[in-house]
Amino acid sequence: MNTQVINQVKQYVAQRAIFIVLILLVIGIAIADPHFLAFSTLRDILQQSSTRAIIALGAAFILVTGGVDLSAGRVVGLTAVVSASMLQIDEYANRFFPDLPQYWVGLPIAIGIIAGLAVGLVNGIIVAKLHVPPFIATLGTMVAVYGLNSIYFDTEPNQSQPIGGLRPDFTVIGSGYIDLGGGYSIPYIVLIAIGVALICWVVFNKTRLGKNMYAIGGNIQAAHVSGIHVARNLIALYAIAGALYGLGGVLESARTGGATNNYGNMYELDAIAACVVGGVSTAGGIGTVPGVMAGVLIFGVINYGLTFIGVSPYWQLIIKGLIIVAAVAFDIRKYMAKK
Repeated sequence: MNTQVINQVKQYVAQRAIFIVLILLVIGIAIADPHFLAFSTLRDILQQSSTRAIIALGAAFILVTGGVDLSAGRVVGLTAVVSASMLQIDEYANRFFPDLPQYWVGLPIAIGIIAGLAVGLVNGIIVAKLHVPPFIATLGTMVAVYGLNSIYFDTEPNQSQPIGGLRPDFTVIGSGYIDLGGGYSIPYIVLIAIGVALICWVVFNKTRLGKNMYAIGGNIQAAHVSGIHVARNLIALYAIAGALYGLGGVLESARTGGATNNYGNMYELDAIAACVVGGVSTAGGIGTVPGVMAGVLIFGVINYGLTFIGVSPYWQLIIKGLIIVAAVAFDIRKYMAKK
C-alpha cells in the first residue's frame, strides 16, 4: 500500500511539476523580498509576459506536430514594424508614410496579423508540400523575413530610424488597463492574452484540427494511414502559428510604443523554451495550453523576480539554462519510459 501511495504521489508531482516549480519560485523570491507579492508586481509580470505567451502558443502548435519554428522572432519584428509604420500621429516629425491618412486602428493591426499569417502559410507549404524539414524550412524563412523587414525598414524617408510617435488609440492596447478600484487594475493586453489562450485551448481540445495535430505529432505515418490529410493540416497549423506571431508583434509594438527591425530577436528561443518547460514534448504529440502559459510565467517570474531582488542578469541566464536542460531531460525520460 505504501508503495502504491508513493507511486501515486510521484505521478501527481510529475504531472504538475511545472506548477509546483512556479509556486516554489514565487515563494523563494517572496522570502527574499515580501514586496514581491504586491498586486502591482503580479500585474507587471503578467503585462510583460502577455506577448510572450501569445508567441509561445503559436510555437506550441508546431512543436506538438513534432516540428519547430525558428521564424517566430523575425515574424514578430516584421509585424511590429508593419503595424507601427502605419500608426504614427500626424505631428510626428519623422513619419514613415508622411501622407498616409489616419485609418481606423484595426486596419493596420489586421494587416500586421495577416503578414504573420502569410509567413506561416509559406512555412507550412515548404514543410508539407516540399517536405523540407521544419528546422531548415523555418531557418530559411527566418533569414529571409529579417532581410525583407530590413529592406522595408530602410525605405525613404525612414532609412532605418526607430519608429516612434505611435497613436494613443494604438498604444493604449498595450499600456491601458481596466481600473477595478482600490488600486487594482487589469491591463488590456493581459485580457487579450487570456482570450487567445482560451481560443487555443478550444482548438487544442475541442476541434478536429487539434485532434489531428496531436495525431500527426504522435505518429505521422499512422496519421496518414488513418485518413488524416497531413499536408492540409500542417499548412493550417503553420498559418495559425504565423497569425499568433503577428498578433504578438503588433501587441509588442503597442506595449513598447515603437518598433525597429530588430524587434523579436531570439523570441523564438524563449517561446520554444517556455513550451518545453511547460510540458510540450520535443518528440511531438504532447502539450497543453495551461502548461505553455505556466512555462511563460516561470520565465516571467525569473526575469522580473530575480531582477526585483537584485540577482545579476548573468546568473538569471544560468538559472534559465538549467531549467531548460532539466525540462528537456525530464521530457526525454518520460518519452523513453513509454517506449
